[in-house]
Amino acid sequence: MEQASVRLTVFFDPPFCVGVFERIEEGKLTVSKVTFGAEPKDYEVYDFILHHYYELKFSPPVSTDIKQAADNPKRRQRNARKQLQNSGVGTKSQQVLQLQLEEIKNERKQKSKEQKEAEKQRQFDLKQQKRKQKHRGH
Repeated sequence: MEQASVRLTVFFDPPFCVGVFERIEEGKLTVSKVTFGAEPKDYEVYDFILHHYYELKFSPPVSTDIKQAADNPKRRQRNARKQLQNSGVGTKSQQVLQLQLEEIKNERKQKSKEQKEAEKQRQFDLKQQKRKQKHRGH
């Protein structure tokens, strides 16, 4: 049986509140970061999840260990209270976010380089065309 779990952690990262979605599917962890404006209310977060969850861009998957959840309701409540006290994001999630940022940065660099080369080629072609025009009319 295939299991998937999603966890949202909202924390204050000055000057904005940030939400980190952690999704674990088939032993693979993917992460997405969302910046909220001011401190979001519960209903605003719920509305965001309902309307924008499928628009999120998750990082590439990284293998991770899956911890088996306890079925005891008191233990679940204790774990929920413990997670509320622990602020911030897990280190594995931070590494995945960093990996995603690096990937985006590399894509942006490559796209910028291609645009510069295309502009350079266009300028060269324009210059060649002008040279041909000068010699054509005599």
